[in-house]
Amino acid sequence: MLPAYLPNSVAAAFGGGAPIDGGRTFSDGRRLFGDGKTYRGFFAGVAGGILAGGVQIWLQGVFSLSFLPVQTPLSIILLATGALLGDLAKSFFKRRLGKASGERWPVADQYDLVAGALLMLAIFDLPWLMEAVTLPVLFWILVLTPILHKTANMIGYLAGVKDVPW
Repeated sequence: MLPAYLPNSVAAAFGGGAPIDGGRTFSDGRRLFGDGKTYRGFFAGVAGGILAGGVQIWLQGVFSLSFLPVQTPLSIILLATGALLGDLAKSFFKRRLGKASGERWPVADQYDLVAGALLMLAIFDLPWLMEAVTLPVLFWILVLTPILHKTANMIGYLAGVKDVPW
C-alpha cells in the first residue's frame, strides 16, 4: 500500500497552483473540490507514489522479500492514482455536505485513499488485487491506515505543510 499511502503527503508538500476544478461550482453553488486540490499536487503525489512503488520493485529484485506482495508497474500506478482519485471523490462529497476544505470528516478522511486505490485495482487489475490483498492483508490495511494517516498528518502539521493536524 506504500504507493497509495505516500501520494497525499507528497501532494500536500508539493501542491499549490491552479486548482483542478478551476474555481467551478456544482449545481448546488459549492466548489467541485476546492483550492486545496491542485494539478501540481495531484501529479506530484502520483509521481511520489509511483517512485515509492518503483523502489519496492527494485528492493524485491535485490532482496528476498517473499512475505510482501510483488508489485508490478501497473499495480503501483493504480495504487498511486487511485489514492488521489479517492481523495478527490471525498472532497467532492465533502463540498456537497457543506464541509469546508480541511474540515474534519472522520472515517472518510482516513479511508478515501484506500477505497480509491482498491477500486482502481478492482477495475483495471483484479487478478493482482485478488492475489495480493488477501483477507489478512486487508485486515492490516484497515487497522494501520488510520494510524499512519494520523501520524503523517501530525508530521505535516508540525512541518507547516498542513493547516490542521488531521
